Amino acid sequence: MQEHSLTAGLDARVELTVTDADTAQAVGSGDVPVLGTPRVLALAEAATVAATATGLPPGATTVGVRVELDHRAATVVGRTVVAQARLATVDGRRLLFEVSVTEGGATVAQGRVERLLVDRQRFVDRAARTS
Repeated sequence: MQEHSLTAGLDARVELTVTDADTAQAVGSGDVPVLGTPRVLALAEAATVAATATGLPPGATTVGVRVELDHRAATVVGRTVVAQARLATVDGRRLLFEVSVTEGGATVAQGRVERLLVDRQRFVDRAARTS
């Protein structure tokens, strides 16, 4: 795999207008009609992927390996949340992101996501062998 050009400070944001399909009821993480934690995490991870999209060498991708997320506030259907990710640390293939999810300026969630830079085909082949 070629060297990457990822550096600390890269960032991206992803928006989501909450629908019924995004609620804790719909995703099975609770019984209330508010944005479910699994969707909050997926949105935060999407922002990390977007932050690295242009700096990856050909044939490379990143995979999530560790997450710390505090989901602090409920968001009702119809509201728009914004996930922001900033690449805080680059240590070889290890990428550590600081993430936040906000709604109207209020913090919905924040935490850290660690991703690992891998050769896409080798990763898929290895996963298929161990399944």
